[in-house]
Amino acid sequence: MKLIANTFVLVAPDCSVNVGTAPKPRGDKPTIPLLQHRLLIQSPYKMTLEELMYEVHVLREGLTPGQSKNQHSRIQEKLFGKPYPCMRASPLPKSYGWGVHHDGKGRLAIYGVESEDYRRLSASDNGLDVVVAMRTRRDSKPKKRG
Repeated sequence: MKLIANTFVLVAPDCSVNVGTAPKPRGDKPTIPLLQHRLLIQSPYKMTLEELMYEVHVLREGLTPGQSKNQHSRIQEKLFGKPYPCMRASPLPKSYGWGVHHDGKGRLAIYGVESEDYRRLSASDNGLDVVVAMRTRRDSKPKKRG
């Protein structure tokens, strides 16, 4: 797994909100963006992307700490045995208005698009790699070829 560090993910250009918004639950099982949001708001700069993905998986599966420990290798293999998307593809910057900062050690924190911290981190002269989250929707018109 490649560690992403010193990077700030901007909100997607087609994001429909202009303030960081908490994801809403759907049904009786919390959604991935809801769990990502809770974990990153409660513990900024405590987890790398890999640790966040692992913790979200454990919470969604309802595993106890003992079960998580016993199944650690199997869960790691399931989650990281194939390529997985980075935070540019997360609904947090795509749909909910959250910029994602990877610090020098790859640990994550989120900032609402309306915040001063978001503006500071998104500045081109801050020493970070600044990237844009993936669009939520494709352009409605197909591109002409040729």
